[in-house]
Amino acid sequence: MVHHTIKTSRASAPRASSKITPMMFRWMGRPGWAAAAILGVLTGCSTPQPPSPSGAPATPRSAPPLATPATPAPPPQAAAASGERRTLLRERSRWVSADWAELPGWGDDAVQAAWPALLRGCEKPAAGWAALCAQARQARPADDWEIRLWLMKHLQPWRVESLEGQAEGLVTGYFEPQLEARRQAQAGFRVPLLAPPQDLARRRPYLTRQQIEAEAAAQLARHGAPRHQDARGGGPLFESLAWVEDPLDALVMHIQGSGRLRITEPDGSSRWVRLAFAGHNDQPYRSVGRWLLDQGELRPGEASWPGIKDWARRNPQRLREMLGANPRYVFFREEPLPDLAVGPRGAQGVPLTPGRSIAVDRASIPYGTPVWLDSTEPLSSTPLRRLVMAQDTGSAIVGAVRADFFWGWGSEAEAQAGRMKQPLRLWALWPRDNAL
Repeated sequence: MVHHTIKTSRASAPRASSKITPMMFRWMGRPGWAAAAILGVLTGCSTPQPPSPSGAPATPRSAPPLATPATPAPPPQAAAASGERRTLLRERSRWVSADWAELPGWGDDAVQAAWPALLRGCEKPAAGWAALCAQARQARPADDWEIRLWLMKHLQPWRVESLEGQAEGLVTGYFEPQLEARRQAQAGFRVPLLAPPQDLARRRPYLTRQQIEAEAAAQLARHGAPRHQDARGGGPLFESLAWVEDPLDALVMHIQGSGRLRITEPDGSSRWVRLAFAGHNDQPYRSVGRWLLDQGELRPGEASWPGIKDWARRNPQRLREMLGANPRYVFFREEPLPDLAVGPRGAQGVPLTPGRSIAVDRASIPYGTPVWLDSTEPLSSTPLRRLVMAQDTGSAIVGAVRADFFWGWGSEAEAQAGRMKQPLRLWALWPRDNAL
């Protein structure tokens, strides 16, 4: 996978337009048409230019459509300001210009919670974002309304669709595991988390999960904890960074790509560290949930992470067989974790923000793009509509309208991520006057 505060000085808060009156701010309290009315004031007679596809970057879970939100129709002036639809083609998606009034729930989100994530994204801005990021760093919006006005002044919404025009997709969830660990193998902690072996770059594809685990176990039997040097002078060279209790804990670390460990050292002291993604064995990723479905061990709808863990507890004799169905093996590097409030770094290279960062297919949406997400809470019809930032990716996150929602860390985040598989619609928010 791989957190900032904002100052709230009203005196320095930028004003989107000198034409905005106190009455217009009162309109903001009414969802739907109010946002569109203000947009008409902000945009005036100018027509924003669509971003150019020429700079689109190269490539690095389908779902039923959402119910149409019960939002009042925008007033005539907003419709007139929208102009005709414009389309931008990207490698795996097309963007269709939209009005702010089309974003379901736009007037209800606490967008102030997303502002720190936006500023983090500006640490490594997408192409075409440098100038606007400089303005964002200087801005001091005091509340949700001022942030919403700032966004509406500077950004243009684009509905994200597949190249065939499909606007509905899928959102799943992910999290950062939080585990107890030991620096050395001991009773109860016998599952290693490994650093990249020295010969990883020379062998592509590398050994499978089953082969790596067998070799690591053999090294442990010969020498204790696996190290970078095999006394026989041959074979793969491994180093264990830490040891955890449960093979499923190690698997979830591999799937999520990082994790935070409260690690106990040989002297009995303990501290928090993060294990971050450092590479994999170049073997294909296979879903253990899919394997359980194919084996007839789980029924459709049961292959969530809680369901998989429950099956493993009931079938310990087949645990290794299940794990071996996924030949992909992930290696880690250790990082300090001085601030437990800071998330792991995503593929964009900035820390992820719980509830405000998503993983995307970068061939559909560039890293660093603010995105309006329209979905539902896990296993419910409760709307989940909010401003998020495209700041990460994943091997299973492929397609135009596809996202992985970062829930954070801890047991609640794990539970939410494990059961999230919801319908999705997305709108990319892009600078009005800048090209991709």
